[in-house]
Amino acid sequence: MIQDIAPKVFHNSFKNKKAEPQDLFLSYESDTVLVKENKNKLWYPSFSDFEEIHPNLKENAQFLFNIDDINYYLVNEKNLDVKGWAYVNTNRFRTELKYWRSFAGVVGWQLNRWYVNHRFCSKCGKPTKPSEKERMLYCETCGFQIYPTISPCVIVAVHSGNKLLLTKYAGRDYNRYALIAGFAEIGESLEQTIHREVKEEVGLNVKNMKFYKSQPWPFTDTLLAGFYAELDGDDKITLDENELALGVWLERDEIPVADLNISLTSEMMEAFRTGSVDL
Repeated sequence: MIQDIAPKVFHNSFKNKKAEPQDLFLSYESDTVLVKENKNKLWYPSFSDFEEIHPNLKENAQFLFNIDDINYYLVNEKNLDVKGWAYVNTNRFRTELKYWRSFAGVVGWQLNRWYVNHRFCSKCGKPTKPSEKERMLYCETCGFQIYPTISPCVIVAVHSGNKLLLTKYAGRDYNRYALIAGFAEIGESLEQTIHREVKEEVGLNVKNMKFYKSQPWPFTDTLLAGFYAELDGDDKITLDENELALGVWLERDEIPVADLNISLTSEMMEAFRTGSVDL
């Protein structure tokens, strides 16, 4: 999956430190990221790459994280017009074969959205400031504190014998097979979320839920929890057409082979297809 970057190690500990010329930075404009593409690889800029034209870029850079001994910073300055660098769509993170490159980019994008979305205090409306001690924004006026948003979500592989329930989303560009998924609501356990989402989206009941694995999914500020769940009763699908365009039972040998296993959904589908998961 996209966070599986071994032997490289992702360190998310906050550091209050100034950027150095050799450090890398991430710059975003909406849903694009600044890169140099070389042989289908994502290359992020270092401050030294931009030092001649933008010598003060390091001054307001925000430390993000490091992978091994490489420090990554966030830069919000616009119009970084250095030859050889360009903004490309963040969908590029889904196709980068070196996961550590895509993971760095998408986690930086998640943090960038958090900083942008909380420039002002939601309690009193005054500007917020970044803490020098931890990854937190605070309001000097009223003292309100804001931490990065992480939303819990379940991924549910509903199975019946050798069949797996696969779906396709309604009204999205993404048209590959997916599993039942949904966010946990207020006052709801993950198990209750599974029952509710499966019932709402396809009209089915499930039992014998088995936790598989979790995954951070920075694309949507989400922490995914993957479960396999056995069909309980009738297998007739009643589709919520506002959420899904398709719901279908497929035999193991009918399930498409996963091309890139960046997501928990893809890994769970592939594990069922190959029979490598013990159910």
